[in-house]
Amino acid sequence: MDDSIHGILYSDQTTPAPELASRGGMPMYKVVRASRLYEQIVQQIEESIRAGRLKAGDQLPAERELAQDFGVSRTAVREAVKTLSEKGLVEPYSGRGTFVTTGKSQSIRHSLDSILKSSDLQGSPHVAELREILEPEFTALAATRIEEPHLVMMREAVAVMDRSLKNPDAYIEADLDFHLALAEAAGNPLILSLLDSLVGVLREQRLGIFAVTGGPERGQVHHKLILAAIEQRNASKARKAMRAHLEQVRQDSTATAKPAGKSRKGHPS
Repeated sequence: MDDSIHGILYSDQTTPAPELASRGGMPMYKVVRASRLYEQIVQQIEESIRAGRLKAGDQLPAERELAQDFGVSRTAVREAVKTLSEKGLVEPYSGRGTFVTTGKSQSIRHSLDSILKSSDLQGSPHVAELREILEPEFTALAATRIEEPHLVMMREAVAVMDRSLKNPDAYIEADLDFHLALAEAAGNPLILSLLDSLVGVLREQRLGIFAVTGGPERGQVHHKLILAAIEQRNASKARKAMRAHLEQVRQDSTATAKPAGKSRKGHPS
């Protein structure tokens, strides 16, 4: 059986999984299992490009399709595409999709992402301040512009988080997808780029906050309030709900930095 679909070869170096994602009865990709899932996706696509199965000008499948094929969240796929783009291997075009490049026509992009990765900002208040400036406003904007596909994404993310209160990896990926759906719904590609650049730092922060007693449950209270405001298309209510969410995130982030035994209750962002 041909193990190359869409020109992407699933690699033997990927962590083995008992099942394969499939479409129409044909194996597509190995379902990846790791803490940094996007790195395995990058590896598989890079191998396909080097082997010539993906050529310059070829279009990658849509983000949602890749997420299903690899068995990961859309956030992991977005990080993989961003990494491939920084390496000069693919080029995303708004409204058109992501295409393979020659790898020679692009230089590595310098962005907010590179600044975050090169600086010790994991526990920095600067990240919290940026989110408090950015997210309430684009959440209000999303309330006036959101369409059904993004509402479906948010509802699905909330449902996954409800089922994953004892599973940090699944909860955190769904949490990231929830905020990603809001950024997309705002309809401004610059907002989406800023949030994309923060994803790596946010994942690390969430891992710490998840350990705070009662964290996931309290997080869900805020997520559901935000979702309710968005469903009502109420910009003012959505802004207020996100501000309350981020204020608690700041408090919980502080709590995780306290010595053991002195943590306060909190929730993931």
